[in-house]
Amino acid sequence: MSIKRLGFTVQQGSRPLTDTLAVAAAVLASIAMIQLVTASALVTLAYAGGLVVLGLVAFASARRHAVPLDAAAAEITDWSVTACAIEQPGCAVAITDRANRLVCANAAYELWFGSGYAPPRLPVDGASSELLSRSARAAWRDGECAEFTIADERQTWTASAQRAGRADEYLVWRFTPVARSEPLQGMGAQISGMLGAMLSAAGIEVALVGADGAIRTVSRGFARRACGDETASLTGQEFVSLLRADERDRIYFAREGRKGSPQMLLQVPLADPEAPQPAAEVPVLMLLLDSAAGFGGWGTEVSGQTPQLEGLLEQLPLGLAMTDRDGHFLFANPAFRRAAGVDAKGVPPYPSDLVVRQDKTALSDAVRRYAQGPASSGDIAVRLRREPDEPVSLGLAGVRGLGEAAVLLSLADTTEETRLRRQVAQATKMQAVGQLAGGVAHDFNNVLTAIIGYCDLMLLRHTPGDSDYDDIQQIRANSNRAASLTRQLLAFSRQQTLQPEVLQLPDVLAEVSQLLKRLLGAKITLRTHHDRNLGPVRADPRQLEQVIINLAVNARDAIQAKHGEHAHGTLSFSTRRVEAIDIRRMGSEIIPAGDYTVLIAEDTGGGIAPEHLSKIFEPFFTTKEVGKGTGLGLSTVYGIVKQSGGFIFADNAKFPDGAIRGARFTIYLPVHHMSEEERLKVEAEEDEETREWSGGGRILLVEDEDMVRAVAERALARQGYAVVTASDGEEGVELIQSGEEFDLVVSDVVMPSMDGPAMAREIRKLHPRLPVLFMSGYAEEQLRREIDIDGMHFIAKPFSVQQIAQKVEQALRANRR
Repeated sequence: MSIKRLGFTVQQGSRPLTDTLAVAAAVLASIAMIQLVTASALVTLAYAGGLVVLGLVAFASARRHAVPLDAAAAEITDWSVTACAIEQPGCAVAITDRANRLVCANAAYELWFGSGYAPPRLPVDGASSELLSRSARAAWRDGECAEFTIADERQTWTASAQRAGRADEYLVWRFTPVARSEPLQGMGAQISGMLGAMLSAAGIEVALVGADGAIRTVSRGFARRACGDETASLTGQEFVSLLRADERDRIYFAREGRKGSPQMLLQVPLADPEAPQPAAEVPVLMLLLDSAAGFGGWGTEVSGQTPQLEGLLEQLPLGLAMTDRDGHFLFANPAFRRAAGVDAKGVPPYPSDLVVRQDKTALSDAVRRYAQGPASSGDIAVRLRREPDEPVSLGLAGVRGLGEAAVLLSLADTTEETRLRRQVAQATKMQAVGQLAGGVAHDFNNVLTAIIGYCDLMLLRHTPGDSDYDDIQQIRANSNRAASLTRQLLAFSRQQTLQPEVLQLPDVLAEVSQLLKRLLGAKITLRTHHDRNLGPVRADPRQLEQVIINLAVNARDAIQAKHGEHAHGTLSFSTRRVEAIDIRRMGSEIIPAGDYTVLIAEDTGGGIAPEHLSKIFEPFFTTKEVGKGTGLGLSTVYGIVKQSGGFIFADNAKFPDGAIRGARFTIYLPVHHMSEEERLKVEAEEDEETREWSGGGRILLVEDEDMVRAVAERALARQGYAVVTASDGEEGVELIQSGEEFDLVVSDVVMPSMDGPAMAREIRKLHPRLPVLFMSGYAEEQLRREIDIDGMHFIAKPFSVQQIAQKVEQALRANRR
């Protein structure tokens, strides 16, 4: 018997016995020679005793260091033999240890994944990576895991993992590629084979014609009738050259002429509904129905005689239906029922039952006209009952050659087109509402600026305890509430003034977590989970906090509405890192490819009703009771996210059985890569904050609103500035041209005759380095895109007396550097 390990062989059996006998003979021979030479029995006995002692010592040493052959063989692993054993065609096999290090892999694994990757860390998409990690943990825990599917940009595999080894110290991974099915694969063989023969027996000849009109394959019956030989190959011939038409537009095979029976021609475009192609590139299935084959109509007895034809039409992506001359439905395939919005059991008896009441008469007359007149085709615009506001085009064709006259109806499934039209209409409406909200907020901000300013000035003359102090404070508080309402309108219209910073989303969540716990209460659990290596984002931290708070309040109300005020629920915030390759793999038409940091808010409330998903971000839309919601919370979230350059999506999280678990909001914010110029600017601003301002200066104040101008003038005069006012841009330019010297120009943006930017450009022609501070209710970033002026500063309306004083000081200090 032979045992092979690591290339050497150990023999067991007769060889060890022969070696033992040879050693014994040599020992006896040496003892005999000692006796012969010395002739002394004492010397001979001493020699023999020494040999015996040495033999015993050697035997004991060998016994102590000997290792059983089976144990030694078990400790030795020949991975080359393992690699040979796992070499399986079409299946990648890899073996990893407990440290997830690649121990062995076959050639297919190295070809698909490379030897530099070890499961579960493989070059696949993000969802597949998470699935691999979970499966590895399950396999180590349970011994094996259920099969699952992973994918990269080009390939999809079915994967599994199983624990193995004497001490269960290895995982054996297997990856089998998933073959993508081709809808049209093998159709030519079916047409020229048994399916074509069955259709020919029923009087239906079939030809597969390319987009160029050339034949690709035909059934044997078609070849027999077209050229007299069913084994003939008609590939490459023009399909129309094999047919003829008479003066009544009846179609015949050219070889048979009028001696043959008329044919009804049906054209079926073979377009994959999942990957639509241009009509000019789609092959066509041509069906020739023989009138002599006994087609007497599409009634019950006929459909029972030709199950193959109905089975074929059932699979077509184009919606087709047939009616008799009286307008009764004879047949409707699934695509037609889906486009019409009815199920298999709910098909009405007449086509007019599918449309709204106003279109019933027109459709009935059209069906009757095409059924009684000559063979012709056309279409009619109707409104289906399921979508009364969306007209669709219904095709009609008079069918002849099937016995009794019939009408073929065709209806395309426009569900996806309708959804896209609604999205465009929704986006247009949101933009219009946003523009209206921005204009209203801008005008209202001027009024609030005057109210808040006068309140501040009055509070400077009153002290706590005065009779009017509390009343003034109440007016100021209500004005600030109104200002927050305008900020929400501006946030929705994406015209809010933001102060973006480079930050990490987990830091923002940590800052607001205590407030969230108080908002949610003790019954609702707040959970957070953050991904590793998150990229920084550039956004206004206060506005991001507002986004998180609004989502939390929405989730709290949804949980309480479903479970009651005292029921338990969960709100979870999680962050994820999404790379450009993941965005491209998503195939999104909305999100451009790039690196993103994603914030996901998910609750255990009742979810969002499907009919509300398209309206949930509209301003003033709410499903709450009157007095419990303004409808501005989610619209504010939408505006802040969009103005920050991000994207937000709302959907429902579901359990594995399909039941709705709760609402889920997903926010994509682009990762910010700071340039060298930005870094230097941040450092300069930090240095500037440490400097002191001595105060003083001469200011030109330009504002067309009298109340705002008066408030700003008094506020700046109290700070020790010399203030000269102007009511419009032209007056401001005249003051500069008259030779007066100013340290700063404070101006409104929107003014009659000459606006603020135009005035600033005229002033810069005379004083190129004179700084300008713009006051406006519009967003700063929007103004900076429209106004390209160096040394420009900005303050948002409404502002307080203290805020405008601080902003003027910052502008003057920056100009003195």
